[in-house]
Amino acid sequence: MQVSELSVRTDERYQFVSITDGVKDAVRESGVGDGICLVSSTHTTAAITVNEDYDPDVPRDLAAACRALLGGLDVRFEHAEGNSDSHLLTSLFGQAQQLLVRGGEVDLGRWQGVFLAEFDGPRRRTVRVAVYGA
Repeated sequence: MQVSELSVRTDERYQFVSITDGVKDAVRESGVGDGICLVSSTHTTAAITVNEDYDPDVPRDLAAACRALLGGLDVRFEHAEGNSDSHLLTSLFGQAQQLLVRGGEVDLGRWQGVFLAEFDGPRRRTVRVAVYGA
């Protein structure tokens, strides 16, 4: 198994940042021909998701939808730090994604990309990419 790290800077509280190129580079550098790529956030307030990476409006729309979704909640969070919404969204989106590796490349659909989903920014985030296989 080959593990590499990506450092991602976010600029907004809710933001979806494409990390597709970094993930593709990590897979190529691993030397794995066929296998699995695990993309994992090391944070409790940032998730990993796969979505459209062609139209730049899509990640902005996702961030806007997260703000609107949480704005409509009538919940009194007990967590005193004020970022319980961030923990909730990370749990809903998921901390990691598994992707197929075929022919030494990440097997994504035509429009798909891999995103760090920031829910407590702006921050510098660490993403681990583990590639294993033959």
